[in-house]
Amino acid sequence: MPLDIFGFSIGKKKPQEQDKSTEKSFVAPDSYDGTYTLETGGVFGTMMDFAGSVRDENALIAQFRNMSLYPEVDQAIEDIVNDCIIMDNDRKPVKLDLERVELSENIKNKIYTEYDNILKMLNFHTHAYDIFRKWYVDSKLYYHILIDTENPQRGIKELRPINPLNIKKIQKVQKEQKHVGINKVPFVKKIEEFYVYTDTSKGALNPTPTTGIRIATDSICYTHSGIIDSNTKRIVGYLQKAIRPLNMLRQIEDAVVIYRISRAPERRIFYIDVGNLPKQKAEQYIKGIMNRYRNKVTYDATSGKITDGRDHLHMLEDFWLPRREGGRGTEITTLDGGQNLGEMEDVEYLLKKVYRSLNVPVSRMEAENGFNMGRSAEITRDEVKFNKFIDKIRMRFAGMFINLLRVQLILKGIMSEDDWKAIEPDIYFDYNRDSHFSELKESEIMRERLELLNQADEYIGRYYSIEWVRKNILHQSEEEMMKIDSEIQKEAIEQPQEEGEMQDEQY
Repeated sequence: MPLDIFGFSIGKKKPQEQDKSTEKSFVAPDSYDGTYTLETGGVFGTMMDFAGSVRDENALIAQFRNMSLYPEVDQAIEDIVNDCIIMDNDRKPVKLDLERVELSENIKNKIYTEYDNILKMLNFHTHAYDIFRKWYVDSKLYYHILIDTENPQRGIKELRPINPLNIKKIQKVQKEQKHVGINKVPFVKKIEEFYVYTDTSKGALNPTPTTGIRIATDSICYTHSGIIDSNTKRIVGYLQKAIRPLNMLRQIEDAVVIYRISRAPERRIFYIDVGNLPKQKAEQYIKGIMNRYRNKVTYDATSGKITDGRDHLHMLEDFWLPRREGGRGTEITTLDGGQNLGEMEDVEYLLKKVYRSLNVPVSRMEAENGFNMGRSAEITRDEVKFNKFIDKIRMRFAGMFINLLRVQLILKGIMSEDDWKAIEPDIYFDYNRDSHFSELKESEIMRERLELLNQADEYIGRYYSIEWVRKNILHQSEEEMMKIDSEIQKEAIEQPQEEGEMQDEQY
């Protein structure tokens, strides 16, 4: 069977066949991965301004990057990344699991070896945190897969990261008119997918924002967040929900700072009796009194000297107000400072809203809440939801390893494209777990089941069968029961042999 990948055809040449999957359809398949669809051919041909169409998307990625620099958002991202990527002694945070794959041990060992090679090319043992954080913030991750064009069977040579601002996936749909009754209906004739790379950086030579380099889909490893905007069908990031609460938090913090600076000090108010003096003379009279009684003492931290500086009045200093003849005369009073300077409920409310939008438990921002190592029943509901969120984004990020492993195995001839499609659903990835929540939960569930089994032991054979107990108390599936029964039989055969060998040694 020939292999078509990276534009190469390895093996016997197969005859060209017409794609019948889209021949009778008038709708192009939508993969919901942020692909830009272009329709060509006939009167339905469209043209896309590539630079203009992605400007908003690139601006959104830039906004995500700026948000990640905000201290509270950065702390939330660090909590998420630290829970997702956990280094073990072997420095391999993500392990490949082929237990459910029906392949020979020889093929499995080759797959494990190629997976380790992919981790080495990614330098994942040292840059796992950076790679995962970049994917989480940008919502997209691109790698250019470099191979030896003269000898593709050697596999992937290098994985080079690509800035998401410079590359986009394009789907080119070609349609043709067909008669359906008396009407003409555009049917999909051909679908072509590729990537377009455009270097618009300031240091690039001859940047061309409206054109780019066309790259085959097999040459790019693309992994996205999986969150789709229902209106634009574009990929948005995990920070999308935090944009509005974060902007509100910034505004309220600025307002609080301005209010506290302007209302913090107590100021004196001088009412000066100016009699019947004209306005200009009255102002001069007040300024003279101000300069006479005002003595601004300043401290120079560099030299340690105290200087007497006479400068203009500041808005936060005293007020001098004229009072005409017939009033109460000269008077000095005080203007109290702000009374609600210690209230921060509005800031704390918006900060909690930012944490909720990022799916991080609000209890983590409270310093008095320590780390809980007790029973799993003591863990809050927010921590349980956060654990499920971590599992979900881990599964999404594992798509990068699936894509790279597929290319590597097909290039090296370990398996064909059809073989890969058959085993792909059974491939799993195990992430290291730092939290003891899962272990505590599993151990407590097993303890409760065994206690219940001990209580029901005397009723087995009278009111309950062994199969019913295994299904309803131990909650074992049919596959697990078959596997456990085979292991018990195997141990029963091996145990007498071991006892016989021990008796022979004693004699």
